[in-house]
Amino acid sequence: MKSVLVIGIGQFGRQLSVKMSELGNEVMVVDTDEEKLQDVLPHVTSAEIGDCTNEDVLRSMGVRNFDVCFVCVGDSFENSLQITSLLKELGAKHVISRASSDVHAKFLLRNGADEIAYPERDIAHKLAVQNSTNSLFDYFELTEDVSIYEIPPIESWVGRTIKEVNVRVKYQVSILATKVGEKVSPLPSADHVFTADEHLMILGDYTHVARLLKLIDTKRI
Repeated sequence: MKSVLVIGIGQFGRQLSVKMSELGNEVMVVDTDEEKLQDVLPHVTSAEIGDCTNEDVLRSMGVRNFDVCFVCVGDSFENSLQITSLLKELGAKHVISRASSDVHAKFLLRNGADEIAYPERDIAHKLAVQNSTNSLFDYFELTEDVSIYEIPPIESWVGRTIKEVNVRVKYQVSILATKVGEKVSPLPSADHVFTADEHLMILGDYTHVARLLKLIDTKRI
């Protein structure tokens, strides 16, 4: 469990706050809009009305005591930059700031952000990847090039084992887990036999995974 401060309760800030709270963290939210705070208050530990571009307001919150501080201000980059800088000056341990462009990210990092969140870009990328094929159920990006993908097995794999197909060598991906319905079985052995009704969680470079998805879409090996 972590102690979390979320500054700025727009759509992104609200969703982040609620999810962090659901995961068992202590979440404090801050915004200048009382109505937004009332909406999220039932889901978080505490909420305060305040202008975090004011150093005294931030200081009164004891930002040093939070494990992570999220700057989710989306309507003013200047305010986001100022809050990020003030948080680090006041001793915040880890600051994650929202950015809408690489230029914004560069300035935020120079002014104290430890990490950058790109909610709009990440959603756009995910939608683009998912809708470029009929065979991708979901994916989670680890780096710019490597992700975890949820896909069906190739038709010719069904009834054969991972070892027989020689997945890692032939397709240059690793199978992290199999999924049937809601049941996930991690790290399947080399003797695991593929079935038609399962999904595969694979780790790989998108270049290799794209080739695999193309084979699945066209139903050929």
